[in-house]
Amino acid sequence: MIVISNTVTLADEEVELTAIRSQGAGGQNVNKVSSAIHLRFDIKASSLPEFYKERLLALKDKRITKEGILVIKAQQYRTQEKNRASALERLVELIKSATVVQKVRRATKPTKGSKLRRLASKTKRSQVKSLRGKVTD
Repeated sequence: MIVISNTVTLADEEVELTAIRSQGAGGQNVNKVSSAIHLRFDIKASSLPEFYKERLLALKDKRITKEGILVIKAQQYRTQEKNRASALERLVELIKSATVVQKVRRATKPTKGSKLRRLASKTKRSQVKSLRGKVTD
C-alpha cells in the first residue's frame, strides 16, 4: 500500500515498476546491472478520487502522456532498492502537489504614507546628488 494522505491510498498493483539499465558513466558494472527504475502509473485507471485524477491530468508536466500515464525514471542511486523508493516518493509528492490549491492573489494599493515616504526619500536623494556638482561663485 502506498499512502498519499490519511484517507487516500494506492494499491501496489496500480504502480508498474520495471528495472532498467542506468544511463551515464559507471564502468563495467553499468552494462551488467539493471539498477534504474521505470515507474508507470495509469492515472485514469487508478483508484484515486476523481478530484485527484482531474488535477493530475490538468498538470502541464512532460512526464504525463496524452493517454494519462505518468512515467517516472529513477536512476540517481546505485542500488535498485533506493531507486525504487525514490520513484515511489516522487510519485507521492507529485500527487500531493497536484491537490494543493493556490491562494487567490488580490491586488493591493500602496498606502498614502508609503507613497509619501518614497517621494520624500527620492527628494532627499536628489538634493544630495545636486550638492555634488561644481561650486560656482
